[in-house]
Amino acid sequence: MSRDPLVVGNVIGDVLDPFVKSATLRVIYNNKELTNGSELKPSAVENEPRVEIRGRDMRNLYTLVMVDPDAPSPSNPTEREHLHWLVTNIPETKNASFGNEIVCYESPRPTAGIHRFVFVLFRQSIRETIYAPGWRQNFNTREFAALYNLGDPVAAMFFNCQRENGCGGRRLAGAKTEQNLD
Repeated sequence: MSRDPLVVGNVIGDVLDPFVKSATLRVIYNNKELTNGSELKPSAVENEPRVEIRGRDMRNLYTLVMVDPDAPSPSNPTEREHLHWLVTNIPETKNASFGNEIVCYESPRPTAGIHRFVFVLFRQSIRETIYAPGWRQNFNTREFAALYNLGDPVAAMFFNCQRENGCGGRRLAGAKTEQNLD
């Protein structure tokens, strides 16, 4: 039996509590769909991805958060979680470009080790104003969700990234081969 890649990759625990997936989140970089645990180089994720959402009700709105829980390095993540992107009021069946970008996309540029970059999707109960935090480092996805009454995530996925010429030091063995189970 295959284990949830979010558990294998320690995303559940480091960033999120366990949750029940109730929406489909597709993240596409350069016309290639992301799978949980994919390994991508910074050059492949330089530009913001296309993010598509499918749920149960076309009237739903969503909030998307992208964080790096391994900043500045996986062995010493003193800036956990570094906020890379925040988009709110994304209509279901549309992509993130139809939402309200609160914090602009910052392309991943890890300098040491293999970093996990996590996309977390929340269903909003109402259209609301969400304010940009005054910083990117030490963002906390759980506290953010509590502050804005977003509840549990409805979907999440992650990829691994290291500097262009990086090698070795794999901390999350096996995460690359796991597939997301619907």
